[in-house]
Order: sequence, then structure tokens, then C-alpha cells
Amino acid sequence: MDGSVNTRPHKTGRPDILGALLKYGVPPVITVGLCLLLFKDIDPARMWHTICTECDFRWIWANLALNVAAHVARAARWQIQLRALGIRPTLWQLTLSIFGTYAVNLVFPRLGEVWRTGYISERCKAPFTQVFGSMVAERLSDTVVVGTISLLTFLIAGSQFTAYLDQFPSAGEKLVGFITSPVLWGALIALLVGTIWVWTRYPDNKVVAAIRRLWLGLWEGFSVIASMPGKGRWLLFTACLWSCYFLALGCAFMSFPLTERVLTDHGLMALLMCFVLTSLSMGVPSNGGIGPYQWAMVFGLGLYPVAGLTREYAMTFANLVMGVSTAGLIALGIFTFTCIAFAKRNAR
Repeated sequence: MDGSVNTRPHKTGRPDILGALLKYGVPPVITVGLCLLLFKDIDPARMWHTICTECDFRWIWANLALNVAAHVARAARWQIQLRALGIRPTLWQLTLSIFGTYAVNLVFPRLGEVWRTGYISERCKAPFTQVFGSMVAERLSDTVVVGTISLLTFLIAGSQFTAYLDQFPSAGEKLVGFITSPVLWGALIALLVGTIWVWTRYPDNKVVAAIRRLWLGLWEGFSVIASMPGKGRWLLFTACLWSCYFLALGCAFMSFPLTERVLTDHGLMALLMCFVLTSLSMGVPSNGGIGPYQWAMVFGLGLYPVAGLTREYAMTFANLVMGVSTAGLIALGIFTFTCIAFAKRNAR
């Protein structure tokens, strides 16, 4: 023994605990809080009576079928990207990974994407970073699609949106104030400058070097879209999956008499506005979009008034659509993990 003393600090684990709490604790709090607000001044018995007496569940089944079709189209689109990287999972494996992603996200928001990356990486013996990069590219392409559709929708229906906000001037002023806030833009600029400074000032730092290696792997998986064969089919599947989502919402609208009236009285623009708002709401950190989705739907329906379409009626519609969607994702998740368990047992 040389009598030396180990002076290295011990890890307390507190940062990891704090990070886990922020990552997995905040979304459930947001979900529960928004749901409590959703049901404020709402009579559950009357809501259930409206569902039982007015809902045509044939359209709800069509809604579920179209959502499943969108998941399959997403899997087929991702397969094109992975094959360009030399990674060759089957469509069945990719479809299971998509089903599993949404089921995991119901419990642990945003962890589903990591799970599906690990699942495909393990099944195909492929580098995790490459698979993850292709997944990031796949999700980013959806962001571009939603952003483009949102921009066009707000440009076309801007007068309707502005007229609604004029009824609530304080809300409009808060929205504009947030977007134009010098604190917001100053924080974003400071974050960008700080990141660039650390990146260039400490290139040999272990953490920075590890991030560089991760970034290179991600970029390889991401950039393959520009050079991969089958770009036409990739665009076709992109159009297919978003068309399925849009048509699924249209079927949901047809399931209730008053939401069907929204379509007949105000046309497809009303459906498109609700589609955009609910799509944007999925970016709010919550468990499977529960809470933000209903708020977005009620807000969207409020833009297009129909006689008898009260806030409670709109909330009933939104809760049913989200409830059925969540139940479907749970069922697909159980199916997925059962299939994976059987596959592993047969592989032994």
C-alpha cells in the first residue's frame, strides 16, 4: 500500500435523478393538469350519454383502421432509408417497431423513439447511431410536413383565426408578446453562441469528442435521404401516411352529427385547421398527446361555430377520439411485445 488517498469525487447521482424527473415527471404532470382542466365544469354522465346516443362507431372503426395504415406506411418509408444504409430489416419488424414506439411513448414520452432504434439495431446487428440518425431524419421530415401544412393553413384561414382571437384580445396579446419577447430570442441566441464556443474552444474534450462521434453517426443516417435510391417511393409513403392521418380525422368528424355539420357548413378548411392544431399539439411534452390534443381540438372547433356545438360537446368528441386512439395504441403495444416475446423464445 502506498498510502495514497483517492481524492476523486464520488458521483451522487443527483443530476441523473433530476434529469429523470424532468424527462419523465414533467409530461405526466402536464397530462394530468390539462385533463383536470378539461373536465372542469363537465358532467361525465352527460358526456357518456352523448357518446352512447349520438356517436356512429362505424366511423370510429374507420378512423382506427386508417391510423394503423399510417403506421404501416411510416414503417415502409423508414425501410427505404435503412436499406440505403445497408440495413435490411423486414417490413414486419419495422411495423412492430412503430407500434411499440407509440405504446412506449404513452408511458415514457419520447423514449419510444429510442426503443425502436434499439430494437431495429439489435435485430439487424446495425450501428445504433446510424439507425438513430435515420429515425431522426424520418421524424424531422414529419416536422417539415407539419410546418408546411401549418403555414399554408394559417395563410389561407388567417382571417378566421384572427377573428377568433379578436374575441379574446388578452390571449392574442400574450401570444404576440411571447413570440416577440426579447428574453426568448436573447436566450436562444445565447444558447447558440455558447454551444459554438464550447464546440470550437474544447474540441479535444472527452464529452465534446463523444458528441462529435455521435453527431457524425447521426448525420450519416440523416443525410442518406438526399442520395438514397427510391426517393420517389419515399415521398409517396410520406404523402400516404399523412393522407391517412387526415382522412382518419375526417372519419372521426363524421361520427358525430354536430362535427359532421362543421364539415358541411364550413368545408374541408375546418377539418384542415383542426388537423393542423392537433398535429402541433403532439409536440407538447405529454403522455401520448393526452391533454394537449383535446385542448387543440376544442380550440379548432371553436373557430367554426355550429348551432348546438357547445364546449362540452366539443370536449366529448375530443375525449372520445383521443380515448379510442389511446386504447388502440395500448392494444397494438400488447400485440407488439407479445410477438417480440414469442420471436425471442422461438430463436432460443
